[in-house]
Amino acid sequence: MIENSASLPIGVFDSGVGGISVLADLIHQLPNEQYIYFGDSGNAPYGVRSKEEVKKLSFNVVDKLLNFNIKAVVVACNTATSIVIEELRKRLDIPVIGMEPALKPAIELNNFGKIVVMATPVTLREKKFNDLIMKLTDTDRVVKMPCPGLVEIIEQQGDHDAEIEAYIRRIYASYQLDTVGTVVLGCTHYVFIKDMIAKVVGPEATVIDGNFGTARHVKELLKQSEALNTDGTYSQTSVRIMNSSKDASMIALSQSLLEKRLKDLNWCGTIKYI
Repeated sequence: MIENSASLPIGVFDSGVGGISVLADLIHQLPNEQYIYFGDSGNAPYGVRSKEEVKKLSFNVVDKLLNFNIKAVVVACNTATSIVIEELRKRLDIPVIGMEPALKPAIELNNFGKIVVMATPVTLREKKFNDLIMKLTDTDRVVKMPCPGLVEIIEQQGDHDAEIEAYIRRIYASYQLDTVGTVVLGCTHYVFIKDMIAKVVGPEATVIDGNFGTARHVKELLKQSEALNTDGTYSQTSVRIMNSSKDASMIALSQSLLEKRLKDLNWCGTIKYI
């Protein structure tokens, strides 16, 4: 860790806009920090790419973030986490924090019925997720639900609620919904449609994600390395948002999603975009 690193920014990246939901949770818990966010929407989704492609794309994005002298990297993408997190940790001398489907918290809820994990096909296939299942108990209730194409719909701009709801209803059509007790969102994009998923599966099921736990873990790691910015009381949180898409309006979409998510979290601060 770099000396006097408390004032340096935290780098956050995702295959697109999904990681904005993680950025919001980070701001909610760590409002004194500065953030650099990179959405790789020009190459989204990672969930349908080969492992080598995901590695190459992820390393390219991290190189861009390192140009801003960041003090930590948050891989706000379940697919990238499952493929590159260990290599990134070996290569970098700053904390590297990834995503993990909230399977353990789901089991600890001790809800009735099935635990459905919604994620990209790659996330559900990769060794990291299957190792997680092996480490936990009571996983015979876990059902993997790959959601090919869902990230692409969420990445689109405009009102696609009807299309998204039709997709969710279609993938749950073969399930008896009264047997689903918990839904785990294993992709950061899905957090933006959490209410719609809850509407489809019904009020008896609990829908959870791993964003809060990831943000808490970032906070603890920065505390341990004495890199947490504790100077004063925040008035504005500084955020720089970048995106690889040629569509310039992706920045406006990212800002809109961030502000909506922060509102959902009842955050009362203000954002300074730089």
